[in-house]
This record gives sequence, C-alpha cells and structure tokens, in this order.
Amino acid sequence: MRFLTTLIGLALVLVGIYFLGQNILFTTQVAPYWWRDIPAAGSVLALLSGILVLLFGRRGTREAGWILVGLGIILVFLSGGVILRPTSLWTFFLALAAIGGGYQLLTTRRLNL
Repeated sequence: MRFLTTLIGLALVLVGIYFLGQNILFTTQVAPYWWRDIPAAGSVLALLSGILVLLFGRRGTREAGWILVGLGIILVFLSGGVILRPTSLWTFFLALAAIGGGYQLLTTRRLNL
C-alpha cells in the first residue's frame, strides 16, 4: 500500500509539472557577440552545479545548491530564452492542485483536505 501511494503521489507531481510546463517554451538564440551568450551558458552551469550540490553535497552545502539553482533560473530569464505563453486559470489551478496533492502523498502518505 505504501508503494502505491508513493507511485500515485509521484504521478500527480509529474502530471502537475506537465500541465504547468505546457505553456513554457525554451528557445535558443544565436548571439552576434560573444558576451551576449554569457547568461545562457551561465544558467546551464549554475543549474547543473546547483543540482549536483543538492544531490551529492553534504547537509551544510544544501543552501549553496539552492542559491545556484535560483541563480540559474534568473539567468535563464535574463538570456531571453524563455517564452511564457498565457495559460487559463483552470489549467493553473489543476497543475498546482496536482503538485500539492502529489507532494503531500509523497511526504505524509495521505491527503489532508
């Protein structure tokens, strides 16, 4: 039964991320000057190093990992490689409800409604 609730929670989180991610487009641009491509390369390096620190770092280095992930997200938006399309309120609500419910199932093994 524990495995089933974990599997359902993981599925709900993934469905929520899918609904949220349907309206986010990541693009690449060819920069005529070398310095205009720095935020794009920096975002990839910051996100990758932040995820590696979160996965393989010690407990004391987790804050640095989250800072690097946040910096990577900011650099993605600065590079202009993200296009956010409009989304309906219903889709946004379903995505957040699925992510929240799935996270609750993963952590507490039950839903508190």
